[in-house]
Amino acid sequence: MSSAVITGSSRGIGRAVALRFARDGYDVAVNYHTSESAAHEVADAAREEGVEAVVVGADVSDPDAAAHLLERAADELGGVAHLVNNAGIDQHVYTADLSPADFDRVTDVNVNSAFACTKAALPHLHAAAEAGAAPSVTNVSSILAYTGAAVECHYAASKGALLSLTKSHARDFAPEIRVNAVAPGHVETDMTSDRSEAEKREELAAIPRGRYGRPEDIADAVAYLRDAGFVTGETLNVNGGELMR
Repeated sequence: MSSAVITGSSRGIGRAVALRFARDGYDVAVNYHTSESAAHEVADAAREEGVEAVVVGADVSDPDAAAHLLERAADELGGVAHLVNNAGIDQHVYTADLSPADFDRVTDVNVNSAFACTKAALPHLHAAAEAGAAPSVTNVSSILAYTGAAVECHYAASKGALLSLTKSHARDFAPEIRVNAVAPGHVETDMTSDRSEAEKREELAAIPRGRYGRPEDIADAVAYLRDAGFVTGETLNVNGGELMR
């Protein structure tokens, strides 16, 4: 059984992860919320690698929608062996101006969706283990889980919560299912395209590798965690040396 569900995979990191899985021979479920045409483009590119691809629209912060995504993927791909919880949103707002509704929305998408999708995936992941596969869950966190952020406390808090969820689920689902996280640093995606030139210079000066990360850099890390059979409950930091711990 070689199939994977990647949430939020119509663009950015999720897109790169879906295409990396396809190149590695995995059938993929491409999930989107609003970018349907982009999701179909990802699926078409995945099929060019000789694998099956299904496109499923779902706001995965809704538990019913998350369950629909996993059921549809399992039905059309013959099961689910890997889940990548990548769906996320960001918002630059100082705490003084941040509404409880916006705080809750970011938390819903960034944390609650990972819980909902993982819970919905469990029967399929256990079935994959019984069939001899090595199922895994990978959560996409952020460097801001460690550093915090002045203008996006809700985003940073949600990504920190993902790290705790990762460890908890790694213990909960052992030994059959491995659960890990990847914490990207500054990555060039649509979500980061609004930086000023001054902000870019300041950020790049703090990155020893001297460049922003690329979505493919994160996809490489996710692929490693997918295959690393003796790694669970860990967070792989991929930030060009910006945060050396």
